[in-house]
Order: sequence, then C-alpha cells, then structure tokens
Amino acid sequence: MTGPNQTQAVIFDFDGVIVESADIKTAAFRALYRPHGAAVEAAAVAHHLANGGISRRKKIRHIHREHLGISLDQAELDRLCALFSSLVEDAVVAAPAVPGALPLLAHLAERAPRFVVSGTPEPELKRIVARRGLTDMFTEVHGSPREKPPIIRDLLARYGLAPAAVLFIGDALTDWRAAKETGVRFVGRAADGAENPFPAGVTVIADLTELPL
Repeated sequence: MTGPNQTQAVIFDFDGVIVESADIKTAAFRALYRPHGAAVEAAAVAHHLANGGISRRKKIRHIHREHLGISLDQAELDRLCALFSSLVEDAVVAAPAVPGALPLLAHLAERAPRFVVSGTPEPELKRIVARRGLTDMFTEVHGSPREKPPIIRDLLARYGLAPAAVLFIGDALTDWRAAKETGVRFVGRAADGAENPFPAGVTVIADLTELPL
C-alpha cells in the first residue's frame, strides 16, 4: 500500500474511521424501532449494519416501508431523522477517537488535503466536527444527502487530483464501492474483533496507527 506521505489527498469516512462511533448509530436504530417490537427492532438493526455508509434517511424510509408497511411522508421522515440526531449527536461528540486518527491528521495537515465524506447529514456532521475541535484538521467536510461518489468526483475535479493519487479510508462496503466507482485507492478499517466486511484482496487495518506515516 502506498502510504499517506506519498499521497496527494486523503478522504476519510467519519464514524468508525475518525471516531469510534459506529456502535452509537446501531444503538440509535435499536431505540428508534424498539417501540415497534423485537422483530422490527432486529430487522432495523440488521438493515443498518448491512448498509453501513448509507444515509439514515434512506435506511429509515426502507425499514418503515418493508417492515412496518408505512410509506413515510416528508414531514414524518424529517421528524424521525431529527429524533435520530437527538439520540446520537452528543454521544458522537463524546466518543473516543479511533487510535491513530488524530496523529495522522496532524501529520497530514501541511502535506495533503484532508476530506471527510460521510453518510451523516452534513449540517450535523459539521456540528460534530466543530464540537470536537476538528474543523481546522479537515480541508472540507461533506455528508448526506449527496451520495459519496458524486462528492468524490467533485473533490477530484476541483482540486485537480488524479484518482490514483487519492486514498479513501472507510469502514463499510459503501465506502469501498464508492472508491471503486471513482477510481481512488482504498483501505478498509475493521477494528480488532469486528467482522471484516470487505472482499478478499482489500487492504484492511485495525486502526489508523497501522497506516505508515
């Protein structure tokens, strides 16, 4: 693998890559769907875990339609997403950083642009980044509703970056697919003891201390 010191730019997912917050989102889906019974709660969590990196709006719409038989209107979807945000934002702000994340960002600060490309709603994501004191550590921060491939293509175009010179670090198949679709290099993060969701041949690290500085 080519290290970040030989890379023109680095793209990071956020939950599970910068911050140990993936379990927080899982717990929020449990809480959101627990009132609908154990079977729906289990199905909601399974859908969430199988679709890491997908926006919560898409997940909530799908779960309601497929498991509750409800086609959500915009107002109710907005209400549920706001409730979800209230369940997660403070916890994500307080969550520990992924080992190696902050030293890597500091190392890259004067060397290469650093981007966040996440499925978290962009206003919420930017608030979390600011509350954690990380705003100046990133060149740009991007979240949903835009999908990851268009965001990446836009960054490549605006910064004049060759895809092969950009590294994307993600923890979900959605991240890997976005990297494959846009031609950027990819490294997957799967914490020790966690299931590795990536296909054979993908470089996978337990945390960001394993990336060469």
